[in-house]
Amino acid sequence: MLMSMTGFGKAVAESPTKKITVEIKSLNSKQLDLNVRIPYSFREHELDVRAAVGHTLERGKVDLIISSETAHGVLAPLSTALNVEALAAYKRQIADASAALGIPEPADWYSVLMRFPDVVHTETPDTADDADMAALDKAVAAAIAALMSHRRAEGEALERFFAERIEAIGQLLAGIEPFEKERVAKIRLRMEDGLAKIPVAEYDKGRLEQEMIFYIEKLDVNEEKQRLSRHLAYFIETMEAPRSGQGKKLGFIAQEMGREINTLGSKSNHADMQAIVVKMKDLLEQIKEQVLNVM
Repeated sequence: MLMSMTGFGKAVAESPTKKITVEIKSLNSKQLDLNVRIPYSFREHELDVRAAVGHTLERGKVDLIISSETAHGVLAPLSTALNVEALAAYKRQIADASAALGIPEPADWYSVLMRFPDVVHTETPDTADDADMAALDKAVAAAIAALMSHRRAEGEALERFFAERIEAIGQLLAGIEPFEKERVAKIRLRMEDGLAKIPVAEYDKGRLEQEMIFYIEKLDVNEEKQRLSRHLAYFIETMEAPRSGQGKKLGFIAQEMGREINTLGSKSNHADMQAIVVKMKDLLEQIKEQVLNVM
């Protein structure tokens, strides 16, 4: 069972005074990289939120955004005061400017003065009580659950993607067999033709036969084929294991598959076999790219 590191979750919860919205997005990363944006009133609860997210998500580049607004029908207590000193200072400067420039002073002072910054000072008490904290916990848990559901759906898509490409590599591997005997015969014939072109060449035919056998054995790919077949089966076995967190392991298996495919290519010494190896490499690169998204 695979779990993708890509996902999105959103949840809303309400307390008697606040409406809390939690959005969480996750992308692939080698470890947990958690970025949290949280209102000031919940700052003291941030470590608990981080712990809850980290425990469940484990890996990924995660952005968690928490926003809070006054619940519908609840009026937030406000403390508002005019900054009289600022108003007076602005009025004096406008009057001085009017006298200096010879233009009339404004007829409606308030409409002019209220446009300037810092003339109204507002304080909004922004504290979170136990009910707000409970609502936050509920919203975070629901958003995490939604993200994990998204991750699982993405993981199922990855399972199908990997299964198709592993099967294709297996079919290509089976397609190598018809060329193997033909390849050995061609190598032997090429060596014999080369010797025949040497004028008055004298050689020990027994020794030549031994050298040819030794050379052909070096080009034998049976071990590479067997190991690659085992890696393909192990990849599927690991992918279907009833647990999550196989991403790194699948990455290691893919690396081993790459080593065997590369050796097949270097030993093939046959155009058709090399064409098959190229197709295998292309499929393997697709697997490696998507393995990075697996938990």
